[in-house]
Amino acid sequence: MNNRIPVFVAGLVGTAGVALSAAASHGGGPFTATAASFMLMHAPVLLAIGLLTANRTLHVASLILIAGLVLFCGDLLMRDFAGARLFPFAAPTGGTLLMTGWLAIALAALRPAKAAE
Repeated sequence: MNNRIPVFVAGLVGTAGVALSAAASHGGGPFTATAASFMLMHAPVLLAIGLLTANRTLHVASLILIAGLVLFCGDLLMRDFAGARLFPFAAPTGGTLLMTGWLAIALAALRPAKAAE
């Protein structure tokens, strides 16, 4: 099996899961939230299956995802526990970075593999 396919699909499913979670938090129905949960539950599984070998693009994508998580989740937690935002537009910026990271994972799957030395 070509391990690029699960990585590519994980990137797309992760992107959709983040976007649907944002939609659900802005008044989306229970189906939107359920779909987002399922996508986000399955994206890491697909990614794990596909990551038999790593490349530079995947490494960069993981750093983008980490930054996105810090901003997005940090802002949500600050709102709950401190009653204030991390900073203006932290959550949307984090969400955008999460989507960018997942798209970078998808792009990494399309890069040609290097020949074994």
